[in-house]
Amino acid sequence: MGRARFGKGAGQIALVGVLAALSLIVLYLSAVSPAAQLGIVAIAGVFPAGAVVSAGLGAGFFCYGAAGLLGLLLVPDKANALLYLLFFGLWPMLKSLLERLPSRPAEWAGKLAAFNAVLTLCWFGLKALFLPFLPSALTAAWMVYAAGNVAFVIYDIGFSKLIAFYVARVDKVLRKAS
Repeated sequence: MGRARFGKGAGQIALVGVLAALSLIVLYLSAVSPAAQLGIVAIAGVFPAGAVVSAGLGAGFFCYGAAGLLGLLLVPDKANALLYLLFFGLWPMLKSLLERLPSRPAEWAGKLAAFNAVLTLCWFGLKALFLPFLPSALTAAWMVYAAGNVAFVIYDIGFSKLIAFYVARVDKVLRKAS
C-alpha cells in the first residue's frame, strides 16, 4: 500500500473527491445508526485506504482531511467524527508508513504504539465521550488495554485483507479505466 497507481491530474482528484464523499456519507450513517456505530466509523476509514492505494499517500491524507473536517461540521454525532479523525480515518496512512519499516517486529511495535497512544488519549482525555458504552466488567484500564489491543490486531489483519481485495478487484478496474 502506498504507491500511486492512478494517473495524475483531474482523474486522480475526482477519485479522491469521490472517496472522501463516500467516507463522509458512511461517517454520517454512523451518527444516525441505532447500533454498531464504532463498526460503521471503521468502515468510513476504508475509503482513505483506497485513496492511498490508487493515488498515493498524499491523496489518502487529503481524503482523510476532507472527510474528517466536513464530518466535524456536518455529522450530528461529533464523537464519531472525532474518532474518525483520531484513528480510523488516519489509520490507512499510518499503516502505509509503518509497513515500510524494515522488520516485522518494528512494524508491529509501531502499530501497537500508535493504537495505544490513541487509546490512552480516549481513556484519559475523552473517556466520557468515547467509552460510555463499555460494559461494567471492563472498567479497569488494564482490561480496556488488553481487549483493545486484541481487537486492534484483529482489525489490522482484517484491514490488510480488505486492502488486498481492493487492489485485486477495484484498483485493477480503475487502472484499466484511466
